[in-house]
Amino acid sequence: MKCFRFCYESESVAPVGGSQPLDWKFSQVFGERTAGEEIQEVDIISAIEFNRNGDHLATGDRGGRVVLFERTDTQDHVGHRRDLEKMDYPINRHPEFRYKTEFQSHEPEFDYLKSLEIEEKINKIRWCQSSNGALFLLSTNDKTIKLWKVQEKKVKKVCNMNVDSTKAMGNGPIVGSSISTSSKQYIANGGCTSNDFSFPTGGFPSLHLPVVTSHETNLMARCRRICTHAHDYHINSISNNSDGETFISADDLRINLWNLEISSQSFNIVDVKPANMEDLTEVITSAEFHPTHCNMLAYSSSKGSIRLIDMRQSALCDTHSKLFEGQEAPGSRSFFTEIIASISDIKFAKDGRHILTRDYMTLKLWDINMDSGPVATFQVHEYLRPKLCDLYENDSIFDKFECCLSGNGLRVATGSYSNLFRVFGCSEGSTEATTLEASKNPMRRQGQATSRPSRSLGNLSGVVRRVKGADNSGVDANGNAFDFTSKLLHLAWHPTENSIACAASNSLYMYYA
Repeated sequence: MKCFRFCYESESVAPVGGSQPLDWKFSQVFGERTAGEEIQEVDIISAIEFNRNGDHLATGDRGGRVVLFERTDTQDHVGHRRDLEKMDYPINRHPEFRYKTEFQSHEPEFDYLKSLEIEEKINKIRWCQSSNGALFLLSTNDKTIKLWKVQEKKVKKVCNMNVDSTKAMGNGPIVGSSISTSSKQYIANGGCTSNDFSFPTGGFPSLHLPVVTSHETNLMARCRRICTHAHDYHINSISNNSDGETFISADDLRINLWNLEISSQSFNIVDVKPANMEDLTEVITSAEFHPTHCNMLAYSSSKGSIRLIDMRQSALCDTHSKLFEGQEAPGSRSFFTEIIASISDIKFAKDGRHILTRDYMTLKLWDINMDSGPVATFQVHEYLRPKLCDLYENDSIFDKFECCLSGNGLRVATGSYSNLFRVFGCSEGSTEATTLEASKNPMRRQGQATSRPSRSLGNLSGVVRRVKGADNSGVDANGNAFDFTSKLLHLAWHPTENSIACAASNSLYMYYA
């Protein structure tokens, strides 16, 4: 197993000279709305997550539902290895999914002690390790985390009954029965006065035992654990540990450590709440475990900083192992500086050495071995900078966009407005900066920006920084103004393929390259 992982990771190093920009194509859409159709608030997707091998995809919505999809393009070619080697399958097959099942994960609640309404909206979904053919996943709303088990259950039916429904007449005797009832005398309470009943010599040939058979299987979702009453503020993150036994949950001021088998207690490992709340200057915005080191995790703050902590140092990790902060350009500070610097999402690369963060205006790539600043900065929608005042007035400046990395670490992606999302290349020499629209025609607009030569993730050890993908236009390819009410907040990259799933309102779009 170790040898396999080493070989796989070694393939993630970019070739010298950079890679060509990917040609993205539309694959599938689920829940596509028709022209003029009114969107229900409860149907808007609020979370997307692939499982570890990419065979399953989960989405959560504002109505508290979790919908599962399963990959189908690999199931068509299941067979013996030698048989597969003899067959000629096309190598350009891309991931395809189909609807699997859905269940109601959370319901709206009311906290009577605090007079607080708790929405059913799913904030995050995280897959756990599968076991015995069953799927396990964590889902959370603002206050409650639930562990779900999804498994196929056989539906059992009793067949081969003695009673033939075609010969039965109401509640009377069965027509054609070999048992005669005419000679028996019954009394009012149901007793029988005659004891002359006897079995025939050969028995009853039509009498047999019923048989229990399984005709079909149904998917059943069962809640295994409910973790609650551990957060005073809204939960913004959950993350599984690589040990397969624990996970963390984070709110604005605290990070708690849980065991998947114990829901009655958790351990507080990070607490940034000051003695006097008036001294509060920043809050926790996102947190994630390291993909391979079970003792390390990172969390981001509203000031744009990332802290890497090691749980081996102390039980309460008030002090960080490393602090990553971006350098503010001289003379660029304004009223909106701290607002747009707030990090809305944080993701570890698969190799565990790099961290991708998303603030309002940019994507930043960090090397955990270099805390002097980000090794790469990608401009997502620089054209919005003159419009920050308007965005502040309509609260759009507080939108929380997610980000993701490809499985090989060569590309990153994040969403924007007008249901657009952007893909950037971070391999050596890459100038890839593609803009796509969440529709059946994704190549709505594509921008290639020139920049200084970039480097592969395996060589991001210097101090040279680059800014890529600057896009200064304020209108789309058709000359229309951008729609700030249509925002693509949630997206996920398939762990092994160049395939992206993204949510545009209540629709789930999938693309491949």
